[in-house]
Order: sequence, then structure tokens, then C-alpha cells
Amino acid sequence: MSAQAAFTLRGRNPDVLTCIANLSNDEVFTPPELANRMLDALAEAWAANNGGADIWADKSVRFLDPCTKSGVFLREITVRLAHGLVGEIPDLEERVDHILTQQVFGIGITQITSLLARRSVYCSKKANGRHSIARSLVDENGNVWFRRTEHTWIDDKCTFCGANRRDYDRGGDLETHAYAFIHAHDVKTRLAEMFGGDMQFDVIIGNPPYQLGQSGGEAVGGFAMPIYQQFVNAAKRLDPQFLVMVTPSRWFAGGRGLDAYRSEMLADTRLRSLVDFPDAAEAFPGTQIKGGVSYFLWDRSWSDACEVTTIHGGRPTSPAMRRFLGAYDVVVRRNEAVPILEKVLKASAKDNCGNLAPKVSPIQPFSIRTNFRGSEKKAGMKFPILLIGNNSETYIERAEVPRNDAWIDEWKVLLGAAYGAGDSFPHQIYNYPVLAGPGTACTETYLVIGRFADEVQAGRFAAYLRTRFVRFLVSLRKYTQHLYSERFQFVPDLPMDRDWDDVTLYQKYGIEEHEIAFIESMIRPMDNANE
Repeated sequence: MSAQAAFTLRGRNPDVLTCIANLSNDEVFTPPELANRMLDALAEAWAANNGGADIWADKSVRFLDPCTKSGVFLREITVRLAHGLVGEIPDLEERVDHILTQQVFGIGITQITSLLARRSVYCSKKANGRHSIARSLVDENGNVWFRRTEHTWIDDKCTFCGANRRDYDRGGDLETHAYAFIHAHDVKTRLAEMFGGDMQFDVIIGNPPYQLGQSGGEAVGGFAMPIYQQFVNAAKRLDPQFLVMVTPSRWFAGGRGLDAYRSEMLADTRLRSLVDFPDAAEAFPGTQIKGGVSYFLWDRSWSDACEVTTIHGGRPTSPAMRRFLGAYDVVVRRNEAVPILEKVLKASAKDNCGNLAPKVSPIQPFSIRTNFRGSEKKAGMKFPILLIGNNSETYIERAEVPRNDAWIDEWKVLLGAAYGAGDSFPHQIYNYPVLAGPGTACTETYLVIGRFADEVQAGRFAAYLRTRFVRFLVSLRKYTQHLYSERFQFVPDLPMDRDWDDVTLYQKYGIEEHEIAFIESMIRPMDNANE
């Protein structure tokens, strides 16, 4: 079989990269379909910036995947260049050799992924092996670099990535997960060490590791620390023409340790486009990533609004919209939500109306943990307090309540601190409000959302929280199951001197029929139950 035939027939066989299982939710393999979506976006932006030129017909463009796993990005880039450079380099073997030696580079994140990537890109375990489609590579690693990297420990934390020593200082038999691209004081110097010379990449593209597990805390399995933002920031420091990466979407409105990253991304007008998948399984079939995933295209020469697209059910939920992400302190996920939110914020400013966030308690409003249980009976207690917990009501002495003693005597409206909305629409967003009268406290299962002097106002407020209108505004900031005070930052702090329902609220804020239909397609009704 000729080399031309062998290269062409690859596309006719089942793609092995659609069949391999993920290593974990931390290191998710990119499906070829998603990789090609991202490459299509890149090609379109390149053409727009270069008078319609085809990026795949340019033999000088250099590509880097700094977090290579399966090698799918490098492989698909190679295939596209092999077709696009026919006129420039007619001989197939010479063309492929040029692409693999001069244009396509990767950094493996682990030993096993580097081997997998080389097999995908060079069709050989060794880049200089007898079966490699690259003819002039002299090193067996080729341009897919990997070398075991160690963490740099200071006070039992890695100074580069923040990994916990107890988790990742585990001997030479296991992977360190000290990713070379982000374990360097100067990433440009590190790349020169990897590939030789002063390497300037025109395009950086990839799917970085998402998180590192962390010991500590009382949660099962400890905590997880996001790490993908470090790859994005390191890539920007290399100053490519284009940066395209797929990451979890949690940074839109939350995420542990992501506040600075979110602020930087919202303020960065070089973000040219953002494509969001609220249901991550639509981008990564068979994978559940809470909060969804998204990919962005960063363009060094761009300084304008970002084109935002949401994909659900296999297609865009609305036409793409150009908007400045920095208009808010979070990414408002759905384009259809923006005009609704603008109406609410404009009216609130006119009415000099604040938002609910300052009134919402922190976690552990009374400093009582979820697993705490009081007595089943209050007999014998001097000042018994009803403690509302996770599917339980027990009694404790008032003196045992660690903080916010004054709240005990007030009417309170509680909401569960966590509620898994799932990925299907319409969502409920949070559980039913609980009305708690004087003489009560709660465990950290709940947040205290509001406190009142009488039952009438508390009841009105609970009804307000049950409206689709309020839950819709909360949903714009809530991409995971956890509820925090900042989730209520878009919700107007209306006076509870009247009853509020959806009809009244829609009229107050001028919500139009098509906007009401959108809200009600996103948020399911909640009856008057007090659960």
C-alpha cells in the first residue's frame, strides 16, 4: 500500500480515539468531534484576521498542545495541514515530515499519555521508529515532549501548582502530576529547554487537566483544587496569536480559588468567542462534569466584545451574541437572559433597591455542623431550642448555640445549602424554603436567607423565594449545587409589605411574553409547600 493510500484510509476506519476511556474526571480525553469544532473556530478567526487566508495552507504556522493526552489536537492539525499544504509541498512524505518536524509540537502530561499521543501523531511508539510517518526526527520522543517533573515543596505545598505534599510526594512508581508547562519560573525558557532554541508558537490549543485532589477537611475524598487556569495563564504568557482551550465552566460564576482568574478573563477583551455546553456530556459523551464545560478562542489582535454561544440539545439555544463579559462580575450563561437581567438591574438602580446577597448568612449560620444531633426530647432542658437539621428536628440548650444567638428569637427563612439541579430543563435551582419561627436554630444544612420580626413578612419572603422570577435570577450565578450569598446578588431586595408572585414581578420589571416563556422553560414551578 502506498504512503498516500495509508494516510487517506485512516479517515475510513473507526477512530480509536473515540473508544478509549478517560483516565479520570481530572484528565478527560478530548473527542475528535470537539477538537474539530475548536479547530474550525480557529481557522475562521485566522481567515478573518488574514484576508481570508487558509491557516492549513501556511507551512510557517507553529502549533503547541501544552497538555497533550490522546494527541487528538496534534493529529487533527496534522491531517488538515497535510491536505492544505498540497500545493506548497506536493510530495506527501515530504509534506508530512515538514509538518511533524516544524509545525506540530506537544507536551505530554503523563508518561502514558505521551506514549498514546506519539502513537496518534507519528503512528509509532517511537517518533524515529521504523513505522513512524516522520522521516527526519532523530529523537524517539519527536516533538511530543515528556520528562518526569517533580513538585517543589515549600511548607508541604508545591510552590508552582499548590499541590499538597501528602497527596503527591509518593515515590518514583507513580505519576507526580507535576505538569511541566506550569512548573517553571519562566515558561519561555522551559519551552526552549524542551524543543531547543527560541520557540514562538502561533497557536496554542488544548484541554488541560482540570483539578488536583487534596487531602484534608471532613468531606469524603477531601477537596479538589482547580488547575486548568494555570495552563491558560501560562499559555497567555507565551503571547501566541491564538489560544484555544476547553475547560470546565465553573469559573463563570464560582469555583474554589478562581476569583482572580474569573476577574482576569472577564476583563480580557482579547476573548473573541466562547462556546458553552451546560451539559458536559454533549461535549464529552459519557462524562459528567458539574457546571458544564466550554471552550474559548483568545485572539491577541482582538479588542472587542466576545461572541457567546450556548449549546444544548445538540444546537445553539439562540443566535450567537457579541457582548462584553466584563459587564458583570460573572459570565451570564444564556444570551436570552441578558436583556431580562438588564431590565431588573436598571429598575433596581432606579428604585435604589439593593440585592439580597448581604442578607444571606454565611455557611454554618449558627456554627453547628450537619452531623450534629441534639436530643429527641426537650424535657429537663433549661432553655430548649428546636434545631432544624438534615431531615431531623431535635432540641439543644440555647447556651450550646455557638453564634448568632439573637437570630434565635426572630422569624427566619431557610434554604438548603446544596441542591443538585441536574442538567435537564426546567430546573428547580434550590429546595423549598423553610419557615422557622422564634426559638429555632439550624445546622449548616441550611442557610438563613432572611430574618423578620413577624410571621407575615417571613411568609411573604418565602413566597418570593418560590417564584420562578427569583429562582431564575439565582440560576444566572449558580452553576453547581452549592448555594452561597453571592448567588443572590442579582435578586432585588424588595420590601415585604405586600405579596409578590410571578405575575406581579413580571409586570414590575417589564418582562415581555417571549422572555416569560424563556424563564418558564428554564425554571419549573414551585407550589406553596413548606418542606
